[in-house]
This record gives sequence, structure tokens and C-alpha cells, in this order.
Amino acid sequence: MVRSLSDAKGDVFSLAGHLDGVAFVDALDRVASLVGFVSREPVWTRSADAPLSLRSIEDRWEQRRKPWRGSMTWRYLREERCLSEAIIRDAMRLNVLREGPHGSMWAAHVDDDGVVTGWEERGPDWRGFATGGSKVLFRFGPIGALRLCVTEAAIDAMSLAAFEGAREGSQYLSTGGGWSPATDAALRMLAARPAARLVAATDANDQGETFACARHRRCGRLRLAASDAAGRGLERRAQGAGEGKEDVERERSGRGLPHARRRVKGEASPG
Repeated sequence: MVRSLSDAKGDVFSLAGHLDGVAFVDALDRVASLVGFVSREPVWTRSADAPLSLRSIEDRWEQRRKPWRGSMTWRYLREERCLSEAIIRDAMRLNVLREGPHGSMWAAHVDDDGVVTGWEERGPDWRGFATGGSKVLFRFGPIGALRLCVTEAAIDAMSLAAFEGAREGSQYLSTGGGWSPATDAALRMLAARPAARLVAATDANDQGETFACARHRRCGRLRLAASDAAGRGLERRAQGAGEGKEDVERERSGRGLPHARRRVKGEASPG
């Protein structure tokens, strides 16, 4: 018997817990079963046809700060990736760079209307793409440029721009390591303009040769985009590549790619 003045008192759920020696959550289920009610965990899943809205992607992008001289992202781009201040400032002016977490870089992918659809995430120990975002194209350079250099990473696109001195009439693009239908459509639209030229910008190593080979899936698509859109072939822009301290020193002396550096163990080449 439970005494009325003891601590063992309360509502029906407390009584069930006291009598059966169970926790409150289990007591809820036992009382509910007495009236035939079975409680369930709330379940929420995002519909496959309901991606994150472009507005929410843009809002997340705008909430991040642009890099500034001396910031962690600035130091990453200048010291580890060896990009010039001019290239970094140009990217900021074009609104395609943001400070990511822990010194990483966010590089925007935009659609044909200039709307941010996602961003490449790259840092000393991290590489990825915006959660819920869509890959279209990272674009660096004048909108009306007719020489279109296509790379697989935004850091490669900016590095090539630095290497070429931001060549006049050139726009440097990145597919973000993927090839979505939106990427294909965007490249075909760019290549369809009169006098436009697609250039496959790859490293001069085994991986770059594979990318440039017509049998390779991505480059095959580039060739098709160039041919279908304007009846023109695909050009190749092979870059010198390597790794280690010697490459960084070679770049600083003007004899190598700006992105050549000592890579984190296990990290794949950005190209």
C-alpha cells in the first residue's frame, strides 16, 4: 500500500512507473496500451522532389563573410595555394568567394542568371560541396568571354587564371568534380555562342592525360558539348603539375602552377 503522505505519489503515469518499476517514458506506453493507443516516434523525411530552395542556399551564402587580408581563408589561398592577391581580390569582386569554417574556402557555383546554387568547399584538411546545393559552374572571369577553360575544381580555375595572368577574353570554369544535367546545359549554352571555344584545362600527368582522352567520360562530354553546340572540337590546355616544396618554390619563381603544394596525406589532386 502507498501511503498518502509518502513521496510515492503523483498521477496515473507516476503510479504505473512506481508499480512496474519503469521509467516515465515506458510508463506512458503502458498506460496508453490500456486504452489501445500505440505511440510512435515522429518521422520526417525530405521529399525527393523537394530540394532546398535557392533562396535558402543564397541566404546561407550571404551569411558568410568574404575573405579579408590576414583571415584564415586568405592565408590558406595565399600561403598554401599560392594564389596572388590580385586573383583573390578579383574573385571577391565577382562575389564567388566566402570564408568557410576552420580556414576553408567556399567557391560559388552559379546558374545562367548568376544565382548561387551551391559552392565548392576546400580547405587544408577538407573538400566537399554545399549540403543541399546543386553543381552548375564556378565562373571566374568576364561574363562575355569566348575562351572557356574548364577545370574540375575552383582552385584549379583560379590557379590557371593566375598562371595565365587572367588572359583577356578568357573565363575560367569548374564543374566541381561532377557533371550534372545543369552543368551540361550551362556549358552547351556557353559553347553555342559564335566564336566560343571550350578548353579542357588539365594537369600534365597521368590523371590529366586520362581526363583529356576522348574516351574519358567527362572529357567525352566536353567534346560533345563543344561539337553539338557549335560544331567545334575541344582544345587541350595541359598544365605542369607536381607536389612538394620544390613545386611551391618553382611557382613562386614563375615556373609552375599556383596550386602546386605539399598535399595532406591521402588527399587527391584537385585536378
